[in-house]
Amino acid sequence: MSSADAVAAVLWVGVTLYAVFGGADFGSGFWTLLAGVGERGRRARDLVDWAIGPVWEANHVWLIFILVTLWTAFPEAFASVMSTLFIPLCLAALGIVLRGAGFAFHRVAARRSGRRLAEAAFATSSVLTPFFMGTVAGAVASGRVPVGNAAGDPVTSWLNPVSLLIGALFVATGAYLAAVFLVSDARRSSMPDLVGYFSARALAAALGAGVLAIAGILVLRSDARFMYDGLTSEGLPLVIVSLACGAGALILLWRGARRGVRPLAVAAVAAIIWGWGAAQYPYLLPQTLTIEQAAGATETLTTVLVVFGIAVVVVLPALAFLFVLDQRGLLQEEGES
Repeated sequence: MSSADAVAAVLWVGVTLYAVFGGADFGSGFWTLLAGVGERGRRARDLVDWAIGPVWEANHVWLIFILVTLWTAFPEAFASVMSTLFIPLCLAALGIVLRGAGFAFHRVAARRSGRRLAEAAFATSSVLTPFFMGTVAGAVASGRVPVGNAAGDPVTSWLNPVSLLIGALFVATGAYLAAVFLVSDARRSSMPDLVGYFSARALAAALGAGVLAIAGILVLRSDARFMYDGLTSEGLPLVIVSLACGAGALILLWRGARRGVRPLAVAAVAAIIWGWGAAQYPYLLPQTLTIEQAAGATETLTTVLVVFGIAVVVVLPALAFLFVLDQRGLLQEEGES
């Protein structure tokens, strides 16, 4: 494996972690948006606050990691993506800001109208942000980002069938992960009625994601043949692993199992992401820019790998400790249940 391939693998690790943890984070806002106004809806929103409150900011570490690694190690690809896809990227960035502000202020707003406005900002941005991120992924995967500064069409590059479908798939996948995680959180917080509530929503989100995935196969075949061919050849084993893990998670959810659901759900999402990577390899920008062509200087790549090694030793244990404390209920504010 070359140093460029090693850094690309590191980059894909960051993509996977953000898709899982960031996706579940965004998905919690999706369920806030659909919770309704009744007593159960209020309790569902309270559970979301309780579950993600201690960790929601930490999940954006992976987005920063992705951007910095791409910019440092593969500057030409970074410039091409950022300049062609500046519209959906700016909309996603705006969504992240509004979402953070909404979550921060909805619990401290003095007036009820202010709390509702902040909740609406949090929930709506939680849906729109992953959607726009998905359109970026779709633009790259479908080969609509050429090499060069603003070389691609700023509108049709991301407003096309592949991008729109992948944007919707990002939203559905995040909703599925969030619902699976919230089932466990409902058990931790002794809310048995919400266990069934979020189990049903996890099954519904999985069904929706499955329908979108099937539609995606047809769309890729007609509009992004290179990716379709890759997913049905090099990436096929990982696609099969994703399907098996997803089916296993659904069976356990249906049976009300307490263990194994979250690991299988995470594995299903991670496997399809790595299947995408295998299908696209050796390109960063399909059929126009390979990993080797996009790579920066050897010294830069070596530095990135060294810094990643340090982060594995320093940052990952700290994040793991944060999640352990959260799962044991040791990070909630005084007075919270």
